[in-house]
Amino acid sequence: MDFAHSARTEELRSRVIQFMEHYVLPYNSQWHREAATGQYPLELVDDIKALARWDGLWNLFLPGLRGDEPGTALSNLEYAPIAEVMGRVHWAPEVFNCSAPDTGNMELLHLFASPRQYDSWQRPLLEGTIRSCFAMSEPDVASSDATNMQTSIRRDGDEYVINGRKWFITGPSHPNCQLAVVLGVSNADPDSDPHARHSMVLVPMDAPGLEVVRNIPIMHYHSPEGHCELVFRNVRVPAENLLGEEGQGFAMAQARLGPGRIHHCMRSIGQCEVALELMRERALERRTFGQYLSDQANIREWIAESRLEIDQARLLVLQAAWQIDTQGARAARTAVSGIKAVVARLQTRVVDRAMQVFGAMGLTPDTPLSYLWTWGRAMRFLDGPDEVHLRSVARDELRKARETRGATAPYFTFTDQ
Repeated sequence: MDFAHSARTEELRSRVIQFMEHYVLPYNSQWHREAATGQYPLELVDDIKALARWDGLWNLFLPGLRGDEPGTALSNLEYAPIAEVMGRVHWAPEVFNCSAPDTGNMELLHLFASPRQYDSWQRPLLEGTIRSCFAMSEPDVASSDATNMQTSIRRDGDEYVINGRKWFITGPSHPNCQLAVVLGVSNADPDSDPHARHSMVLVPMDAPGLEVVRNIPIMHYHSPEGHCELVFRNVRVPAENLLGEEGQGFAMAQARLGPGRIHHCMRSIGQCEVALELMRERALERRTFGQYLSDQANIREWIAESRLEIDQARLLVLQAAWQIDTQGARAARTAVSGIKAVVARLQTRVVDRAMQVFGAMGLTPDTPLSYLWTWGRAMRFLDGPDEVHLRSVARDELRKARETRGATAPYFTFTDQ
């Protein structure tokens, strides 16, 4: 298990760092000013996207890219440190065509799309001319258990009819969002295998009966691309819009989540690095009671703990990426659950320390810290709450214990009294 960056990764990572410094960070304030008006900064992002593609920094996340498809086919382990760099500015992944949920949707389409679906949706996504969303979670059920989904996908002749309500769906407010990948129940028999009742269909965002009800704020933060509530009222799509086969939706959703969680976690680690850098500089500049904050023992401890925790989390994520690459997403499920729980809680811890060092300023939009804390807190629900992931890790540990039960006996010592 060698986590040293390959020569290709190091070269691309250096180029992404330089690109961020030259073309993303100088326009960060402009992006936020435009987004604050309620309009997505589309022209700004599109201009930078064109530069990134011209520079060969495009579709870096997809290992299975074919020779005729635009981008750079990196493995999960190779892409992970690059995702960390992109994550330092939350809107930056889009300029490299590497933003969620498009990355996961492109992986799905790469695996399961028909030729017509590929031409209609996958090719424009790879080209970066459209965006997409993934409609899974619902307000009326515990969506961490995908078998709870209630949205119905019913076959009616040559069409599927979709009815249901989805929420916290990322991306529908983006002006280029043209596709929703919808997970719902296609087999209404409650006695059938609960993991074989779901299907996925591709629904154009302008389909009659599909309504974007609202952009839901997260902790009072409104994302300009949206975390939206969608309602499907007798939405009809051609039967050929079925992705994969009926009943495969649950398994397809699981296949989508593994690499996506690697991306989420590495972007989060990049944001933790930003928070630590801000905390360090603030500690060197701020004086209280005749001392710099950096001279206070507790502040030094916060800085040290943050460095150790970030580095530990990074190694766990790289290990999970390596497992996906070498053993497949199914074999890496426990590792992926572990990193999802570890990194989400890491972000709120590190950013919370930085906010304390900044004082009241840390609560304002003058620094990125309040946003980073909000996003870290949201990550403890996104792609499954902490409790579900910890349950998966514990279940795997107990499985191993059952298989080796009694093996610990030699560690017990008994002496005659």
